[in-house]
Amino acid sequence: MKMIQILFLCLLFSIVSTSFGLDRTDFPPNFMFGTASSAYQYEGAWREGGKGLSNWDAFTHLPGSIEDGSNGDVADDQYHKYLEDIELMASLGLDVYRFSISWSRILPDGKGKINKAGIEYYNNFINALLRNGIQAFVTLFHFDLPKALQDSYGGWLSPQIIMDFEAYADICFRAFGDRVKYWATINEPNMFVPLGYTVGVYPPARCSAPLGKCASGNSMSEPYVAAHHVLLAHAAAVNTYRTKYQKIQGGSIGLVMSATWYEPLKDTLDDRAAVDRILAFNIRWFLDPVVLGNYPSEMRERLGSRLPTFNTEMLKKLAGSFDFIGINQYTTLYASSSPSHSLDFSTLAYPDSMAYLTGERQGIPIGEPTGMVGLYVVPRGIQKMVEYITQIYNKPPIIITENGYAESKDSSATLQEALEDVTRINFHIDYLTYLGKAIRNGSDVRGYFIWSLLDNFEWTFGYTLRFGLYYVDNHSQNRYPKLSGQWVKQFLTTVQPQLYSPAVNS
Repeated sequence: MKMIQILFLCLLFSIVSTSFGLDRTDFPPNFMFGTASSAYQYEGAWREGGKGLSNWDAFTHLPGSIEDGSNGDVADDQYHKYLEDIELMASLGLDVYRFSISWSRILPDGKGKINKAGIEYYNNFINALLRNGIQAFVTLFHFDLPKALQDSYGGWLSPQIIMDFEAYADICFRAFGDRVKYWATINEPNMFVPLGYTVGVYPPARCSAPLGKCASGNSMSEPYVAAHHVLLAHAAAVNTYRTKYQKIQGGSIGLVMSATWYEPLKDTLDDRAAVDRILAFNIRWFLDPVVLGNYPSEMRERLGSRLPTFNTEMLKKLAGSFDFIGINQYTTLYASSSPSHSLDFSTLAYPDSMAYLTGERQGIPIGEPTGMVGLYVVPRGIQKMVEYITQIYNKPPIIITENGYAESKDSSATLQEALEDVTRINFHIDYLTYLGKAIRNGSDVRGYFIWSLLDNFEWTFGYTLRFGLYYVDNHSQNRYPKLSGQWVKQFLTTVQPQLYSPAVNS
């Protein structure tokens, strides 16, 4: 009976996918398809190979920090299983793999003595990717700051981190840049900064009342100070790459942003203005300085002296400090100027925007809810966001550095049931369809990275959510292919993708 159910789902979905007429040839010839990951969420081996402690190593061991009480000590154990995982990537036909380097695995103290074992590990990883025909797309910082830098001078709150990040980036460019052709400096600063310094639910868990309950911090000023140093660290790393390495190594470098799209809750001037404000205080907070050289006017007008300023030399390094813009686009929300609508953590994280966010209008969700609070399936949002960035920044190269579907972990489900993720396949077909429309309308989009190859540690949600194309057993770390992984394989290797049909045992 179970096999009959699976075959029925396969047949049903093959009809749906064919009706879309979507295949790889709908995208430009050099368009990259890959998956994305991060060091803390995947590697494990938290005290092996000479690695120092990161802020997340410490944070996850504090009681109450993570929803299920878990941590990334082992995670997916990719540190030991990377060859197995690269074989999985190759079997799917992926062009590229986005992963991050653990700063504290390269520099256990965040600066100073280089850990040769860390360099060797990433060299081996990159070489194995290339042997299998997969390009390495490297993120230098994906949330995991060396704990030593947080302890010694406050991490991103100190200008000292600009020089330390630049030195760390230099080491990576020198060690790996002959083979790495895509670099992202920093992942989602518009997420880790407000979550760490406004509401305090990420490390370093700094905030002030009424926005959060932290031992110390100032939610009204520290996020803007930390963000300022993030931007200057990004610019410094880009300047180092361009002046010392890019001409010889031939790679490109950019910044990766969380990119939720917003629509007005009501078709009114006030709610349309709320959309403009949340876009300014969220994505333009970082992209305006990187592309145009300064903060959005909306922020400067509303924040006054709370917003740091750039001097002439800073502005020269910042403006144009990108070869591409990476966006992580998962969902769309409504924005309103009225405080009568329900608040969520996203609203609280950007309080100065005075935009109130919700996923519902008159009780009707903006799209199908997923397993993660605040994430809804709204495929049109990816087209809207891409075309927005295309318009306001004069058609920059864009890479969709993350997009994926969250399922809640169901402890009562059988393994076979967990592998039948037809909804995830529908999700990617719908988002790719709308992304294709943006490309045909003139946006310069160069890649699409699925979050994620494997189920993994999902930050404060722990292991309660699953995004992977492969199911990972949290005890054995064994990998099991989901239907979505088989669909990706067929999408990348055949003209008309059909859902994988399991073989029927006679």
